[in-house]
Order: sequence, then structure tokens, then C-alpha cells
Amino acid sequence: MRHPAKYSDSILEEMRDLLKDVTGTVLDPFAGTGKIHLLQREDLYTVGIEIEPEWATLHPQTVVGNALHLPFADASFDAIVTSPTYGNRMADHHNAKDGSRRNTYKHAMGRDLHPNNSGQMQWGDKYREFHQEAWAEANRVLKPGGIFILNISNHIRKGVEVDVTDWHVRTLSGHFFLEDVRTPSTPRLRHGANSSVRVSHESVVRFRKSMSGVRSPNHPDPTDSSEG
Repeated sequence: MRHPAKYSDSILEEMRDLLKDVTGTVLDPFAGTGKIHLLQREDLYTVGIEIEPEWATLHPQTVVGNALHLPFADASFDAIVTSPTYGNRMADHHNAKDGSRRNTYKHAMGRDLHPNNSGQMQWGDKYREFHQEAWAEANRVLKPGGIFILNISNHIRKGVEVDVTDWHVRTLSGHFFLEDVRTPSTPRLRHGANSSVRVSHESVVRFRKSMSGVRSPNHPDPTDSSEG
């Protein structure tokens, strides 16, 4: 079963390094085909949530579920490691019949996506509202003092770079404290209208939840929906 946006080796390497001081249980609420499980160690157990059954069934430690309504009690996980959709053209969901190459979530799945799959959301208000809910739910299931690691990337829209990364970092900073930012170069797709101006890197960002579970009053308002 194909997936258009799996973790690259360089992203997994950064995640491993950022998790080296973490033990216990780690969750990926957007698990896809389950590459989160490559991070499992003897002292670190991985759990995946994936809304599309075809992808969830590819690994026994991934279960079908919704990132907006996680089936776990408060403070269940020592870490969360995840990569949301980027709001880019992978969210296109037209029916391609012209024989050209497509690399979208819908075309990888071969059918319409679940209504709550963010893989069909272009960058905009709906995308931001969805991820505000997802990050609040992630905060709920993360233990005080727990680690949150985000893999995200900007994209090019009509020749202009959209600062998706900054929006996610500012939103998550409403819940957690920022600890580290990595920007590994990764292979990018070279197809489509913006193929010659792809962003050259992705970001891997580590946050920590306070021991009290209360965010700093100096952090920005996570409901801010400005585009950066």
C-alpha cells in the first residue's frame, strides 16, 4: 500500500537523536503506514493511530482511530512523535484521468479519504482549525514533562513559500516549551507547477510539556490563525 509522504531516513535519524533521552511509550497520532515503529527500542514502545484502515493494518501496533478523538486516557504517553500533512498539493483530490503523474493522498489510497483525514485539506482556515484541535488532543494524552516532536515543512504555492512550519511552531508553543529545532535536507518531489522551486529542507522540532501541564502566559495564543 503506497503512501505519498513517508518519513525519510534523515528525518528518522533526527527523531532518534531527539528521543535518545526518552523511555516509555511514544504515540504517533498520524501514523500512516507505521514508520514510527522503526523508532522502537527495548526501552521505548511505539503506538500508532491512523484513520485509514488500509494504512493502519500494515503494522500490528497501529490501530484505526481519529487524531481529534484519541482513544486514550489523559497523560498516557511519555512522548508524541508525528508529522501532520503540510497543506500542500498532496491534498488535491480531483480524479486524474490524463495519464500525468500524481502523488496525492487520494491517488495513493485509490479512493476518497475519510472525511476527517487532513490529507485532503489545503492550507487555510479549515487546515489550521483541524490542527489546533489535534494539538490540543495531543497535549491531553501527553504526560507532564513529556516530549513532543514535530516533523513539518513549508511548501511553495504559486511561486511563494508558505510558512506552515512557523504556524505549527507558534501553535504548539501555546501548549509546550520549545527545546530544539533541526532542519535536515530531504529529497523533495520534482513534479508539478512548483517543481523548480521546492523547499530544500524539512524541520524536526522538539517541545516539552511543563511538569504542571500549564503553558507559559508569555506563549502566543494558539487560536491565532494568521498565515505568518
